[in-house]
Amino acid sequence: MKARVSIFLVVAAILLSACAPATPIEPTPDVMAIRTSAANTVVAEFTLTAAAFTPTPFPPTETPTVAPPTETPTTAFTTDPTLIALGTPGELCDDFSFDPATVDVTILDGTAMTPGQEFVKTWKIKNTGNCAWGDGYSLTYSYGEKMDGQPAPIGTVVQVDQEVDVSVNFKAPTAIGEYTSAWQMTNAKGVPFGKVVFVKIVVQ
Repeated sequence: MKARVSIFLVVAAILLSACAPATPIEPTPDVMAIRTSAANTVVAEFTLTAAAFTPTPFPPTETPTVAPPTETPTTAFTTDPTLIALGTPGELCDDFSFDPATVDVTILDGTAMTPGQEFVKTWKIKNTGNCAWGDGYSLTYSYGEKMDGQPAPIGTVVQVDQEVDVSVNFKAPTAIGEYTSAWQMTNAKGVPFGKVVFVKIVVQ
């Protein structure tokens, strides 16, 4: 009886050995570990790619050098009467001024005139330049209504700081209204200088 049991056990062991798989069973892979490893690989590849394509920074541009401001040339003084009359700094040869209280010797502003009336306007002015006035110095029409104005000759040499009466012969317009005529001194070369003097009348 014992011999049969032993034989059975031996036969069972042989059968079990024949049915067992030839290769050992591998453990089930950890899915999460595989995903983590793959993600790390992708991140590493992106890092390498970004490093390979990172543009090289351009060198800083040079700051342009600002040139120092150029100096404005100083205008030299001149004795040219044309430039002096235009106000160029220098020796003011020709100039004149007047006292507002005494400049109108005849025909005060607003004087009434009849149409076509002839009259003489006289102003008192002063030579405030550095040159005497001689032949060729006279009043010249500047602007406004000329009213047939004809300057009278000065007829004398006007020294520096000397006052003189200068006159213009006028003819009033024929139309009713108010008229103003402005005049200025000119030197022997025809260059105007100083302020203007004017006459204002009312034709009625």
